[in-house]
Amino acid sequence: MQRSAGSRRRRRNTSRPFLGGAMAVIAAGALTVTGLVSTAQAADVNNAKNAGFESGLANWSCSAGSGATVSTPVRSGTSALKATPAGQDHAKCTQTVAVKPNSTYALSSWVQGGYAYLGVTGSGTTDVSTWTPGSTTWTKLSTSFKTGANTTSVTVYTHGWYGQSAYFADDVEVTGPDGGGGGDGPGPVIPAAPAGLTAGATTTSSVALSWNAVSGATGYKVYRDGVQATTSTGTSATVTGLAADTAYQFTVSATNAAGESVKSAAVSARTAKPGTGGPGPAVPKHAVTGYWQNFNNGAAVQKLTDVPADYDIIAVSFADATPTPGQVTFKLDTAGLNGYTDAQFRADIKTKQAQGKNVIISIGGELGTVRVDNDASATAFANSVYALMQDYGFNGVDIDLENGLNATYMTKALRQLSAKAGSGLVITMAPQTIDMQSTSGEYFKTALNIKDILTVVNMQYYNSGSMLGCDGKVYSQGSVDFLTALACIQLEGGLDPSQVGIGVPASTRGAGSGYVAPSIVNAALDCLTKGTNCGSFKPSKTYPSLRGAMTWSTNWDATAGFAWSKAVGPHVRSLP
Repeated sequence: MQRSAGSRRRRRNTSRPFLGGAMAVIAAGALTVTGLVSTAQAADVNNAKNAGFESGLANWSCSAGSGATVSTPVRSGTSALKATPAGQDHAKCTQTVAVKPNSTYALSSWVQGGYAYLGVTGSGTTDVSTWTPGSTTWTKLSTSFKTGANTTSVTVYTHGWYGQSAYFADDVEVTGPDGGGGGDGPGPVIPAAPAGLTAGATTTSSVALSWNAVSGATGYKVYRDGVQATTSTGTSATVTGLAADTAYQFTVSATNAAGESVKSAAVSARTAKPGTGGPGPAVPKHAVTGYWQNFNNGAAVQKLTDVPADYDIIAVSFADATPTPGQVTFKLDTAGLNGYTDAQFRADIKTKQAQGKNVIISIGGELGTVRVDNDASATAFANSVYALMQDYGFNGVDIDLENGLNATYMTKALRQLSAKAGSGLVITMAPQTIDMQSTSGEYFKTALNIKDILTVVNMQYYNSGSMLGCDGKVYSQGSVDFLTALACIQLEGGLDPSQVGIGVPASTRGAGSGYVAPSIVNAALDCLTKGTNCGSFKPSKTYPSLRGAMTWSTNWDATAGFAWSKAVGPHVRSLP
Protein backbone atom coordinates (compact mmCIF):
# COMPACT_ATOMS: atom_id res chain seq x y z
CA MET A 1 0.00 0.00 0.00
CA GLN A 2 1.19 3.48 -0.80
CA ARG A 3 1.91 6.16 1.76
CA SER A 4 2.16 8.75 -1.00
CA ALA A 5 -0.21 9.51 -3.84
CA GLY A 6 2.44 8.49 -6.38
CA SER A 7 2.67 4.98 -7.79
CA ARG A 8 5.26 2.29 -8.25
CA ARG A 9 4.21 0.13 -11.15
CA ARG A 10 5.27 -3.48 -11.50
CA ARG A 11 4.67 -4.72 -14.99
CA ARG A 12 5.16 -8.17 -16.35
CA ASN A 13 5.01 -9.19 -19.99
CA THR A 14 3.52 -12.64 -19.92
CA SER A 15 2.57 -13.45 -23.50
CA ARG A 16 3.76 -16.97 -24.26
CA PRO A 17 3.47 -17.82 -27.95
CA PHE A 18 5.49 -20.99 -27.41
CA LEU A 19 2.74 -22.58 -25.32
CA GLY A 20 0.31 -23.40 -28.07
CA GLY A 21 3.09 -24.48 -30.42
CA ALA A 22 4.62 -26.81 -27.88
CA MET A 23 1.26 -28.35 -27.10
CA ALA A 24 0.53 -28.82 -30.76
CA VAL A 25 3.82 -30.67 -31.25
CA ILE A 26 3.18 -32.90 -28.25
CA ALA A 27 -0.38 -33.55 -29.29
CA ALA A 28 0.74 -34.42 -32.80
CA GLY A 29 3.28 -36.82 -31.33
CA ALA A 30 0.54 -38.45 -29.30
CA LEU A 31 -1.62 -38.88 -32.38
CA THR A 32 1.09 -40.76 -34.27
CA VAL A 33 1.17 -43.62 -31.76
CA THR A 34 -2.49 -44.57 -31.58
CA GLY A 35 -1.88 -47.52 -33.85
CA LEU A 36 0.44 -49.05 -31.24
CA VAL A 37 -2.24 -49.60 -28.61
CA SER A 38 -2.79 -53.30 -28.09
CA THR A 39 -4.66 -55.59 -25.77
CA ALA A 40 -2.52 -56.75 -22.82
CA GLN A 41 -1.89 -60.47 -22.57
CA ALA A 42 -2.96 -62.56 -19.58
CA ALA A 43 0.62 -62.83 -18.29
CA ASP A 44 1.23 -59.10 -18.51
CA VAL A 45 2.01 -57.17 -15.31
CA ASN A 46 2.17 -53.55 -14.25
CA ASN A 47 5.90 -52.88 -14.29
CA ALA A 48 5.62 -49.51 -12.53
CA LYS A 49 6.60 -49.50 -8.86
CA ASN A 50 4.63 -47.58 -6.25
CA ALA A 51 2.13 -46.95 -9.02
CA GLY A 52 -0.51 -45.54 -6.66
CA PHE A 53 1.91 -43.45 -4.56
CA GLU A 54 0.90 -45.37 -1.45
CA SER A 55 4.55 -45.31 -0.34
CA GLY A 56 4.98 -41.59 -0.80
CA LEU A 57 7.41 -40.72 -3.59
CA ALA A 58 9.39 -43.97 -3.33
CA ASN A 59 10.71 -44.95 -6.80
CA TRP A 60 9.74 -41.51 -8.16
CA SER A 61 11.83 -38.39 -8.65
CA CYS A 62 10.24 -34.95 -9.14
CA SER A 63 12.07 -31.90 -10.49
CA ALA A 64 12.86 -28.99 -8.18
CA GLY A 65 11.00 -30.56 -5.26
CA SER A 66 7.74 -30.03 -7.11
CA GLY A 67 6.09 -33.31 -6.10
CA ALA A 68 4.36 -34.49 -2.93
CA THR A 69 1.82 -37.10 -1.98
CA VAL A 70 -1.62 -36.04 -0.80
CA SER A 71 -4.58 -37.78 0.77
CA THR A 72 -7.12 -35.90 -1.32
CA PRO A 73 -8.04 -36.07 -4.10
CA VAL A 74 -7.19 -39.74 -4.71
CA ARG A 75 -8.46 -42.02 -7.44
CA SER A 76 -7.89 -45.21 -5.43
CA GLY A 77 -6.13 -46.15 -2.20
CA THR A 78 -5.17 -43.43 0.24
CA SER A 79 -2.60 -41.36 -1.67
CA ALA A 80 -1.98 -39.63 -4.98
CA LEU A 81 0.74 -37.44 -6.50
CA LYS A 82 0.41 -33.66 -6.47
CA ALA A 83 3.00 -31.82 -8.56
CA THR A 84 3.11 -28.02 -8.83
CA PRO A 85 4.76 -26.13 -11.73
CA ALA A 86 6.74 -23.06 -10.69
CA GLY A 87 8.68 -20.56 -12.77
CA GLN A 88 10.47 -22.42 -15.56
CA ASP A 89 9.95 -25.82 -13.89
CA HIS A 90 6.95 -27.80 -15.16
CA ALA A 91 6.86 -30.30 -12.27
CA LYS A 92 8.22 -33.36 -14.04
CA CYS A 93 8.08 -36.62 -12.06
CA THR A 94 9.89 -39.68 -13.44
CA GLN A 95 10.46 -43.36 -12.75
CA THR A 96 12.86 -45.79 -14.40
CA VAL A 97 10.87 -48.92 -15.28
CA ALA A 98 12.36 -52.32 -16.16
CA VAL A 99 11.02 -53.71 -19.46
CA LYS A 100 11.77 -56.47 -21.97
CA PRO A 101 13.21 -55.81 -25.42
CA ASN A 102 10.99 -56.06 -28.52
CA SER A 103 7.81 -55.82 -26.44
CA THR A 104 4.69 -53.68 -26.48
CA TYR A 105 3.51 -51.90 -23.32
CA ALA A 106 0.30 -50.06 -22.52
CA LEU A 107 1.01 -46.82 -20.63
CA SER A 108 -1.74 -45.08 -18.65
CA SER A 109 -2.40 -42.89 -15.64
CA TRP A 110 -5.36 -41.13 -14.08
CA VAL A 111 -4.93 -37.35 -13.76
CA GLN A 112 -6.81 -34.35 -12.42
CA GLY A 113 -6.20 -30.61 -11.96
CA GLY A 114 -4.14 -28.47 -14.34
CA TYR A 115 -2.44 -29.40 -17.60
CA ALA A 116 -1.11 -32.98 -17.26
CA TYR A 117 1.22 -34.94 -19.52
CA LEU A 118 2.12 -38.64 -19.57
CA GLY A 119 4.93 -40.09 -21.63
CA VAL A 120 7.95 -42.33 -21.96
CA THR A 121 11.53 -41.82 -23.13
CA GLY A 122 14.33 -44.28 -23.85
CA SER A 123 12.07 -46.80 -25.56
CA GLY A 124 14.60 -47.54 -28.29
CA THR A 125 11.88 -46.95 -30.87
CA THR A 126 9.40 -44.07 -30.90
CA ASP A 127 8.99 -42.23 -27.61
CA VAL A 128 5.38 -41.26 -27.01
CA SER A 129 3.31 -38.89 -24.89
CA THR A 130 -0.25 -37.76 -24.39
CA TRP A 131 -1.83 -34.92 -22.42
CA THR A 132 -4.96 -33.18 -21.24
CA PRO A 133 -5.53 -29.43 -20.69
CA GLY A 134 -6.93 -30.14 -17.23
CA SER A 135 -9.98 -31.59 -15.55
CA THR A 136 -11.88 -31.19 -12.29
CA THR A 137 -12.46 -34.95 -12.18
CA TRP A 138 -10.19 -37.94 -12.65
CA THR A 139 -9.39 -38.45 -16.34
CA LYS A 140 -7.48 -41.38 -17.81
CA LEU A 141 -4.53 -40.72 -20.12
CA SER A 142 -3.58 -43.72 -22.27
CA THR A 143 -1.03 -44.51 -24.95
CA SER A 144 1.42 -47.33 -25.72
CA PHE A 145 4.96 -47.90 -26.89
CA LYS A 146 7.21 -50.65 -28.25
CA THR A 147 10.70 -51.30 -26.91
CA GLY A 148 13.78 -51.70 -29.09
CA ALA A 149 15.90 -54.80 -29.51
CA ASN A 150 18.30 -53.76 -26.73
CA THR A 151 15.95 -51.84 -24.42
CA THR A 152 15.77 -53.13 -20.84
CA SER A 153 14.47 -49.99 -19.12
CA VAL A 154 12.53 -46.85 -19.99
CA THR A 155 11.77 -43.61 -18.20
CA VAL A 156 8.09 -42.96 -17.57
CA TYR A 157 7.15 -39.37 -16.73
CA THR A 158 4.32 -37.04 -15.84
CA HIS A 159 4.53 -33.26 -15.91
CA GLY A 160 2.38 -30.14 -15.94
CA TRP A 161 2.94 -26.89 -17.81
CA TYR A 162 4.55 -23.53 -17.10
CA GLY A 163 2.34 -21.08 -15.24
CA GLN A 164 -0.46 -23.61 -14.80
CA SER A 165 -1.97 -24.96 -11.61
CA ALA A 166 -0.91 -28.16 -9.88
CA TYR A 167 -1.85 -31.51 -11.36
CA PHE A 168 -2.66 -34.77 -9.60
CA ALA A 169 -1.78 -38.28 -10.81
CA ASP A 170 -2.68 -41.75 -9.53
CA ASP A 171 -2.62 -45.39 -10.62
CA VAL A 172 0.19 -45.28 -13.18
CA GLU A 173 0.40 -48.44 -15.30
CA VAL A 174 3.13 -49.76 -17.60
CA THR A 175 1.40 -52.99 -18.55
CA GLY A 176 3.20 -55.65 -20.54
CA PRO A 177 5.73 -58.46 -20.16
CA ASP A 178 7.50 -58.55 -16.80
CA GLY A 179 10.79 -56.71 -17.21
CA GLY A 180 12.34 -58.38 -14.20
CA GLY A 181 11.32 -55.82 -11.63
CA GLY A 182 7.63 -55.86 -12.31
CA GLY A 183 4.68 -55.59 -10.03
CA ASP A 184 4.05 -52.66 -7.73
CA GLY A 185 7.44 -52.91 -6.06
CA PRO A 186 8.23 -53.73 -2.45
CA GLY A 187 5.70 -52.94 0.23
CA PRO A 188 5.96 -49.78 2.31
CA VAL A 189 8.44 -49.44 5.14
CA ILE A 190 7.69 -47.92 8.51
CA PRO A 191 7.94 -44.13 8.07
CA ALA A 192 10.24 -41.79 9.96
CA ALA A 193 9.09 -39.78 12.96
CA PRO A 194 7.44 -36.45 12.05
CA ALA A 195 9.48 -33.29 12.52
CA GLY A 196 8.44 -29.69 13.06
CA LEU A 197 5.60 -30.31 15.51
CA THR A 198 4.23 -26.88 16.47
CA ALA A 199 1.39 -25.74 18.71
CA GLY A 200 -0.81 -23.04 17.21
CA ALA A 201 -4.09 -21.43 18.21
CA THR A 202 -5.61 -22.36 21.56
CA THR A 203 -9.02 -22.01 23.16
CA THR A 204 -10.18 -22.87 26.66
CA SER A 205 -10.71 -26.47 25.49
CA SER A 206 -8.54 -27.08 22.42
CA VAL A 207 -5.03 -26.81 20.96
CA ALA A 208 -4.24 -26.69 17.22
CA LEU A 209 -1.15 -28.63 16.11
CA SER A 210 0.78 -28.90 12.84
CA TRP A 211 3.87 -30.78 11.66
CA ASN A 212 5.93 -31.57 8.57
CA ALA A 213 4.83 -34.26 6.12
CA VAL A 214 6.64 -37.61 6.27
CA SER A 215 7.47 -39.50 3.07
CA GLY A 216 5.57 -42.78 2.85
CA ALA A 217 3.11 -41.92 5.62
CA THR A 218 -0.59 -42.47 4.99
CA GLY A 219 -1.76 -41.10 8.33
CA TYR A 220 -0.71 -39.70 11.69
CA LYS A 221 -1.54 -40.36 15.35
CA VAL A 222 -1.60 -37.48 17.82
CA TYR A 223 -0.83 -38.11 21.49
CA ARG A 224 -1.69 -35.95 24.50
CA ASP A 225 0.46 -36.66 27.55
CA GLY A 226 1.34 -40.05 26.09
CA VAL A 227 -2.25 -41.13 25.34
CA GLN A 228 -3.60 -41.14 21.77
CA ALA A 229 -5.98 -38.21 21.39
CA THR A 230 -6.86 -38.17 17.68
CA THR A 231 -5.71 -39.16 14.19
CA SER A 232 -5.21 -37.23 10.97
CA THR A 233 -4.59 -37.97 7.30
CA GLY A 234 -2.97 -34.54 6.84
CA THR A 235 -0.31 -32.54 8.64
CA SER A 236 -2.49 -30.77 11.18
CA ALA A 237 -5.04 -31.62 13.87
CA THR A 238 -6.92 -29.94 16.70
CA VAL A 239 -7.03 -31.73 20.04
CA THR A 240 -10.30 -30.95 21.82
CA GLY A 241 -11.93 -31.77 25.16
CA LEU A 242 -9.16 -30.14 27.20
CA ALA A 243 -9.37 -28.31 30.52
CA ALA A 244 -9.02 -24.52 30.59
CA ASP A 245 -5.74 -22.88 31.62
CA THR A 246 -3.93 -26.22 31.66
CA ALA A 247 -0.56 -27.21 30.20
CA TYR A 248 -0.36 -30.32 28.02
CA GLN A 249 2.40 -32.14 26.18
CA PHE A 250 1.82 -33.39 22.64
CA THR A 251 3.63 -35.78 20.29
CA VAL A 252 2.74 -37.20 16.87
CA SER A 253 3.69 -40.38 14.97
CA ALA A 254 3.44 -41.34 11.29
CA THR A 255 1.70 -44.50 10.10
CA ASN A 256 1.25 -46.63 6.98
CA ALA A 257 0.54 -50.27 6.14
CA ALA A 258 3.93 -51.31 7.55
CA GLY A 259 3.29 -49.85 10.99
CA GLU A 260 3.80 -46.79 13.18
CA SER A 261 6.90 -44.62 13.52
CA VAL A 262 8.47 -43.57 16.78
CA LYS A 263 6.92 -40.46 18.27
CA SER A 264 8.10 -36.96 17.41
CA ALA A 265 9.79 -34.59 19.79
CA ALA A 266 7.24 -33.27 22.26
CA VAL A 267 5.76 -29.77 22.27
CA SER A 268 3.95 -28.11 25.17
CA ALA A 269 0.94 -25.81 25.03
CA ARG A 270 -1.43 -24.26 27.55
CA THR A 271 -5.13 -23.76 26.93
CA ALA A 272 -6.69 -20.33 27.34
CA LYS A 273 -7.98 -19.04 30.65
CA PRO A 274 -11.76 -19.11 31.21
CA GLY A 275 -13.53 -16.01 30.05
CA THR A 276 -10.71 -14.74 27.84
CA GLY A 277 -11.99 -16.31 24.61
CA GLY A 278 -10.44 -14.82 21.49
CA PRO A 279 -8.93 -11.38 21.06
CA GLY A 280 -11.98 -9.87 19.39
CA PRO A 281 -15.32 -10.24 17.59
CA ALA A 282 -15.74 -13.02 15.05
CA VAL A 283 -15.08 -11.98 11.47
CA PRO A 284 -18.29 -12.28 9.40
CA LYS A 285 -18.62 -15.00 6.78
CA HIS A 286 -18.38 -12.27 4.13
CA ALA A 287 -16.30 -9.29 5.18
CA VAL A 288 -15.01 -5.95 3.96
CA THR A 289 -11.49 -4.87 4.92
CA GLY A 290 -10.29 -1.26 4.81
CA TYR A 291 -6.90 0.27 5.53
CA TRP A 292 -6.91 3.31 7.81
CA GLN A 293 -4.03 5.74 7.28
CA ASN A 294 -1.92 6.89 10.23
CA PHE A 295 -0.53 9.68 8.06
CA ASN A 296 -1.74 12.45 5.77
CA ASN A 297 -0.96 11.95 2.07
CA GLY A 298 -3.71 14.12 0.64
CA ALA A 299 -6.59 11.77 1.40
CA ALA A 300 -9.25 12.75 3.93
CA VAL A 301 -7.88 12.64 7.50
CA GLN A 302 -9.99 10.36 9.70
CA LYS A 303 -10.46 9.24 13.24
CA LEU A 304 -11.23 5.54 13.62
CA THR A 305 -14.81 6.43 14.49
CA ASP A 306 -15.12 8.14 11.08
CA VAL A 307 -14.72 4.77 9.33
CA PRO A 308 -18.16 3.62 8.11
CA ALA A 309 -19.90 0.56 9.53
CA ASP A 310 -19.54 -1.12 6.12
CA TYR A 311 -15.98 -2.08 7.12
CA ASP A 312 -15.68 -5.26 9.19
CA ILE A 313 -11.87 -5.29 9.50
CA ILE A 314 -9.95 -2.03 9.91
CA ALA A 315 -6.19 -2.34 9.28
CA VAL A 316 -4.28 0.47 10.99
CA SER A 317 -1.44 1.43 8.63
CA PHE A 318 1.38 0.99 9.49
CA ALA A 319 3.62 -0.38 12.21
CA ASP A 320 7.26 0.58 11.64
CA ALA A 321 10.54 -1.33 11.87
CA THR A 322 12.98 -0.75 14.71
CA PRO A 323 16.78 -1.24 14.63
CA THR A 324 16.20 -4.78 16.01
CA PRO A 325 15.58 -7.14 13.05
CA GLY A 326 11.98 -8.31 12.96
CA GLN A 327 10.80 -6.00 15.70
CA VAL A 328 8.04 -3.47 15.00
CA THR A 329 6.61 -0.49 16.83
CA PHE A 330 3.69 1.92 16.40
CA LYS A 331 3.17 5.58 17.21
CA LEU A 332 0.11 7.62 16.34
CA ASP A 333 0.87 10.56 14.03
CA THR A 334 -1.02 13.06 16.16
CA ALA A 335 0.34 16.09 14.30
CA GLY A 336 -0.47 14.71 10.85
CA LEU A 337 -3.94 13.66 11.99
CA ASN A 338 -5.02 17.15 13.10
CA GLY A 339 -4.46 16.60 16.82
CA TYR A 340 -6.03 13.13 17.11
CA THR A 341 -4.76 12.03 20.53
CA ASP A 342 -3.38 8.68 21.52
CA ALA A 343 -5.97 8.37 24.28
CA GLN A 344 -8.84 9.02 21.87
CA PHE A 345 -7.37 6.55 19.37
CA ARG A 346 -7.26 3.82 22.01
CA ALA A 347 -10.82 4.59 23.07
CA ASP A 348 -11.98 4.50 19.44
CA ILE A 349 -10.49 1.02 19.00
CA LYS A 350 -12.71 -0.18 21.85
CA THR A 351 -15.71 1.62 20.33
CA LYS A 352 -15.23 -0.14 16.99
CA GLN A 353 -14.81 -3.49 18.71
CA ALA A 354 -18.00 -2.93 20.68
CA GLN A 355 -19.71 -2.46 17.29
CA GLY A 356 -18.49 -5.93 16.25
CA LYS A 357 -15.51 -4.73 14.20
CA ASN A 358 -11.94 -6.03 14.27
CA VAL A 359 -9.12 -3.48 14.41
CA ILE A 360 -5.73 -4.90 13.43
CA ILE A 361 -2.22 -3.52 12.97
CA SER A 362 -0.74 -3.62 9.46
CA ILE A 363 2.95 -4.32 8.97
CA GLY A 364 4.86 -2.93 6.00
CA GLY A 365 3.28 -1.04 3.14
CA GLU A 366 5.14 0.25 0.10
CA LEU A 367 7.95 1.73 2.19
CA GLY A 368 8.02 -0.88 4.98
CA THR A 369 11.35 -2.65 5.49
CA VAL A 370 10.55 -5.21 8.19
CA ARG A 371 12.82 -8.26 7.76
CA VAL A 372 11.98 -11.64 9.24
CA ASP A 373 14.62 -14.01 7.92
CA ASN A 374 15.96 -16.01 10.87
CA ASP A 375 14.77 -17.48 14.17
CA ALA A 376 15.73 -14.44 16.22
CA SER A 377 13.87 -11.99 13.98
CA ALA A 378 10.83 -14.30 13.86
CA THR A 379 10.66 -14.27 17.65
CA ALA A 380 11.20 -10.50 17.75
CA PHE A 381 8.37 -10.03 15.27
CA ALA A 382 5.94 -12.23 17.23
CA ASN A 383 6.82 -10.66 20.57
CA SER A 384 6.58 -7.07 19.33
CA VAL A 385 3.29 -7.57 17.47
CA TYR A 386 1.81 -9.29 20.53
CA ALA A 387 3.02 -6.42 22.70
CA LEU A 388 1.20 -3.95 20.42
CA MET A 389 -1.94 -6.08 20.62
CA GLN A 390 -1.79 -6.01 24.41
CA ASP A 391 -0.95 -2.30 24.54
CA TYR A 392 -3.52 -0.96 22.06
CA GLY A 393 -6.04 -3.79 22.01
CA PHE A 394 -5.51 -4.72 18.34
CA ASN A 395 -7.30 -7.93 17.31
CA GLY A 396 -4.60 -9.18 14.99
CA VAL A 397 -2.07 -8.40 12.32
CA ASP A 398 -1.97 -7.68 8.59
CA ILE A 399 1.09 -8.70 6.55
CA ASP A 400 1.67 -6.13 3.80
CA LEU A 401 5.40 -6.58 3.19
CA GLU A 402 6.01 -5.37 -0.35
CA ASN A 403 9.81 -5.55 -0.21
CA GLY A 404 10.29 -9.28 0.26
CA LEU A 405 9.13 -12.02 2.60
CA ASN A 406 10.74 -15.27 3.81
CA ALA A 407 8.08 -17.99 4.05
CA THR A 408 10.01 -20.19 6.48
CA TYR A 409 10.54 -17.54 9.13
CA MET A 410 7.35 -15.55 8.64
CA THR A 411 5.50 -18.83 9.19
CA LYS A 412 7.41 -19.36 12.43
CA ALA A 413 6.70 -15.78 13.51
CA LEU A 414 2.97 -16.01 12.88
CA ARG A 415 2.69 -19.38 14.60
CA GLN A 416 4.48 -17.98 17.63
CA LEU A 417 2.08 -15.04 17.61
CA SER A 418 -0.89 -17.40 17.31
CA ALA A 419 0.31 -19.43 20.28
CA LYS A 420 0.44 -16.22 22.35
CA ALA A 421 -2.81 -14.62 21.15
CA GLY A 422 -5.13 -17.62 20.97
CA SER A 423 -7.90 -18.76 18.68
CA GLY A 424 -9.51 -15.39 17.93
CA LEU A 425 -6.39 -13.94 16.32
CA VAL A 426 -7.13 -12.23 12.99
CA ILE A 427 -4.38 -12.65 10.37
CA THR A 428 -4.77 -10.95 7.00
CA MET A 429 -2.33 -10.59 4.11
CA ALA A 430 -2.11 -8.12 1.23
CA PRO A 431 0.36 -9.48 -1.33
CA GLN A 432 0.92 -7.93 -4.75
CA THR A 433 -0.30 -9.81 -7.82
CA ILE A 434 3.16 -11.10 -8.69
CA ASP A 435 3.41 -12.65 -5.21
CA MET A 436 0.44 -14.95 -5.83
CA GLN A 437 1.11 -16.18 -9.37
CA SER A 438 2.50 -19.49 -8.12
CA THR A 439 2.34 -21.59 -4.97
CA SER A 440 6.15 -21.56 -5.01
CA GLY A 441 6.19 -17.83 -4.23
CA GLU A 442 7.14 -16.88 -0.67
CA TYR A 443 3.83 -15.09 0.03
CA PHE A 444 1.76 -17.98 -1.34
CA LYS A 445 3.83 -20.51 0.61
CA THR A 446 3.34 -18.50 3.80
CA ALA A 447 -0.42 -18.37 3.27
CA LEU A 448 -0.58 -22.13 2.74
CA ASN A 449 1.74 -22.78 5.69
CA ILE A 450 -0.62 -20.95 8.07
CA LYS A 451 -3.87 -21.98 6.42
CA ASP A 452 -5.25 -23.28 9.74
CA ILE A 453 -4.91 -19.84 11.39
CA LEU A 454 -5.21 -17.52 8.36
CA THR A 455 -8.26 -15.23 8.09
CA VAL A 456 -8.02 -13.80 4.57
CA VAL A 457 -5.60 -12.92 1.76
CA ASN A 458 -6.68 -9.66 0.10
CA MET A 459 -4.36 -9.54 -2.90
CA GLN A 460 -3.74 -6.08 -4.41
CA TYR A 461 -5.26 -6.23 -7.90
CA TYR A 462 -3.59 -2.98 -8.98
CA ASN A 463 -0.26 -1.31 -9.79
CA SER A 464 0.73 -4.49 -11.62
CA GLY A 465 0.00 -4.31 -15.34
CA SER A 466 -1.02 -7.50 -17.17
CA MET A 467 -0.78 -10.86 -15.40
CA LEU A 468 -1.55 -14.54 -15.98
CA GLY A 469 -4.91 -15.95 -14.93
CA CYS A 470 -5.48 -19.50 -13.75
CA ASP A 471 -6.35 -20.54 -17.33
CA GLY A 472 -2.89 -19.52 -18.59
CA LYS A 473 -4.20 -16.49 -20.46
CA VAL A 474 -2.95 -12.94 -19.96
CA TYR A 475 -5.38 -10.40 -18.50
CA SER A 476 -5.06 -6.64 -18.18
CA GLN A 477 -5.76 -4.95 -14.87
CA GLY A 478 -8.87 -2.85 -14.50
CA SER A 479 -11.33 -5.50 -15.71
CA VAL A 480 -13.65 -8.06 -14.16
CA ASP A 481 -11.62 -10.81 -15.87
CA PHE A 482 -8.44 -9.61 -14.16
CA LEU A 483 -10.13 -9.92 -10.77
CA THR A 484 -11.74 -13.31 -11.34
CA ALA A 485 -8.99 -15.08 -13.30
CA LEU A 486 -6.31 -14.08 -10.78
CA ALA A 487 -8.50 -14.91 -7.79
CA CYS A 488 -8.92 -18.35 -9.36
CA ILE A 489 -5.17 -19.01 -8.93
CA GLN A 490 -5.53 -18.68 -5.16
CA LEU A 491 -8.82 -20.58 -5.04
CA GLU A 492 -7.39 -23.51 -7.01
CA GLY A 493 -3.93 -23.25 -5.45
CA GLY A 494 -4.93 -24.43 -1.99
CA LEU A 495 -6.56 -21.55 -0.12
CA ASP A 496 -10.07 -21.99 1.17
CA PRO A 497 -12.56 -19.62 -0.54
CA SER A 498 -13.20 -18.03 2.85
CA GLN A 499 -9.52 -16.99 2.82
CA VAL A 500 -9.68 -15.11 -0.50
CA GLY A 501 -10.68 -11.46 -0.89
CA ILE A 502 -10.43 -8.91 -3.72
CA GLY A 503 -8.25 -5.88 -2.95
CA VAL A 504 -8.77 -2.71 -5.00
CA PRO A 505 -8.25 1.07 -4.70
CA ALA A 506 -11.16 3.08 -3.29
CA SER A 507 -10.66 5.84 -5.85
CA THR A 508 -8.60 6.74 -8.89
CA ARG A 509 -6.22 8.58 -6.55
CA GLY A 510 -5.67 5.56 -4.32
CA ALA A 511 -3.26 3.83 -6.71
CA GLY A 512 -1.14 4.53 -9.76
CA SER A 513 -3.14 2.14 -11.92
CA GLY A 514 -5.72 -0.61 -11.73
CA TYR A 515 -8.70 1.28 -10.36
CA VAL A 516 -12.05 -0.36 -11.12
CA ALA A 517 -15.50 1.01 -10.45
CA PRO A 518 -17.39 -0.55 -7.49
CA SER A 519 -19.77 -2.13 -10.00
CA ILE A 520 -16.85 -4.13 -11.46
CA VAL A 521 -15.89 -5.33 -7.98
CA ASN A 522 -19.46 -6.44 -7.37
CA ALA A 523 -19.59 -8.21 -10.73
CA ALA A 524 -16.41 -10.11 -9.88
CA LEU A 525 -17.85 -11.14 -6.51
CA ASP A 526 -21.00 -12.39 -8.26
CA CYS A 527 -18.97 -14.29 -10.84
CA LEU A 528 -16.86 -16.08 -8.24
CA THR A 529 -19.66 -16.84 -5.77
CA LYS A 530 -22.65 -17.38 -8.08
CA GLY A 531 -21.33 -17.74 -11.63
CA THR A 532 -23.16 -14.61 -12.82
CA ASN A 533 -21.97 -11.26 -14.23
CA CYS A 534 -18.71 -12.81 -15.47
CA GLY A 535 -16.65 -11.40 -18.31
CA SER A 536 -14.94 -13.62 -20.89
CA PHE A 537 -13.41 -15.71 -18.09
CA LYS A 538 -15.83 -17.90 -16.15
CA PRO A 539 -14.55 -20.19 -13.39
CA SER A 540 -15.25 -23.89 -13.76
CA LYS A 541 -17.10 -23.79 -10.44
CA THR A 542 -18.41 -21.25 -7.95
CA TYR A 543 -17.03 -20.36 -4.53
CA PRO A 544 -20.01 -19.25 -2.39
CA SER A 545 -17.92 -18.83 0.77
CA LEU A 546 -15.52 -16.28 -0.80
CA ARG A 547 -14.61 -13.89 2.02
CA GLY A 548 -15.25 -10.55 0.32
CA ALA A 549 -13.30 -7.41 -0.63
CA MET A 550 -10.67 -4.97 0.59
CA THR A 551 -9.80 -1.40 -0.30
CA TRP A 552 -6.93 1.02 0.01
CA SER A 553 -8.03 3.03 1.87
CA THR A 554 -10.89 4.17 4.09
CA ASN A 555 -9.37 7.64 3.75
CA TRP A 556 -9.43 7.60 -0.06
CA ASP A 557 -12.97 6.19 0.19
CA ALA A 558 -13.92 9.20 2.32
CA THR A 559 -12.26 11.54 -0.19
CA ALA A 560 -14.54 10.11 -2.89
CA GLY A 561 -17.67 10.47 -0.77
CA PHE A 562 -17.61 6.82 0.40
CA ALA A 563 -18.79 5.70 -3.04
CA TRP A 564 -16.79 2.47 -2.75
CA SER A 565 -18.02 1.29 0.66
CA LYS A 566 -21.61 2.36 0.00
CA ALA A 567 -21.70 0.13 -3.08
CA VAL A 568 -19.44 -2.79 -2.16
CA GLY A 569 -20.29 -3.10 1.54
CA PRO A 570 -23.99 -3.99 1.13
CA HIS A 571 -23.16 -6.23 -1.84
CA VAL A 572 -20.65 -8.25 0.18
CA ARG A 573 -23.23 -8.74 2.93
CA SER A 574 -25.72 -10.03 0.34
CA LEU A 575 -23.43 -12.79 -0.96
CA PRO A 576 -24.58 -16.40 -0.50
